[in-house]
Amino acid sequence: MDGFTDLLAAAGSSQSLSLQHVISAMLLSFVLCSVIAKLYQLTFQSLSYSRSFVHTLILGGMITCMVMMSMGDSIARGVGVLGALSLIRFRTVVRDPRDMMFLFAALGLGIACGAGMFAVAITGCVLLGSVIILLHWAPFATRRRYEAMLRFLVEADNDAARTDVDAVLAECCSAYMLLAMREAVQGDLLEYSYQVRLIDPSYQVDLVKKLEALDAIAEVNLVMQRTTVEL
Repeated sequence: MDGFTDLLAAAGSSQSLSLQHVISAMLLSFVLCSVIAKLYQLTFQSLSYSRSFVHTLILGGMITCMVMMSMGDSIARGVGVLGALSLIRFRTVVRDPRDMMFLFAALGLGIACGAGMFAVAITGCVLLGSVIILLHWAPFATRRRYEAMLRFLVEADNDAARTDVDAVLAECCSAYMLLAMREAVQGDLLEYSYQVRLIDPSYQVDLVKKLEALDAIAEVNLVMQRTTVEL
């Protein structure tokens, strides 16, 4: 029992950090996490932008740096911090895996600064920033299929309209599929819903105009789905 107590006492004794070191580590974590946060803001492509998440990237890195410096080389402090953090329930849902990686990057920079590994933190920030910019501008993993949802109304008794619609779709689309068909206006009209893939994004105007030019077609609606995924 005495040996275990001596082990904890030896593990708990750590050299106190100077005020200059603490300020340098906190400022460095602030600068590096601000770079990551700015890159996140510049390369953001989703729809639900959150200003508080950008602030979280900076504050999370600085708080992690402070926690690392407070623990030092002490196992007892590390166990105490782990126990304190286990009492906190983080219920915020990060829906985009990319946002989660930015959060991990900020926390990693904070850990490196708090551990006094300034060279690792600076080098990691430079390399991560370069990869973020490269993935943002490079066409890697980009889907340029220009998918859209097409809806229009057709006269119920007009069988020739279906043939005309197929001819227009074949001219403007590389692929198309009928998703749904239902009655509208008390059965006088039929509403068609298509999933289409345009040959070129400029064809969306031509597709709508050619369908509206048909006498039996009305209320043509084309909603591009690519813009809801990536810009």
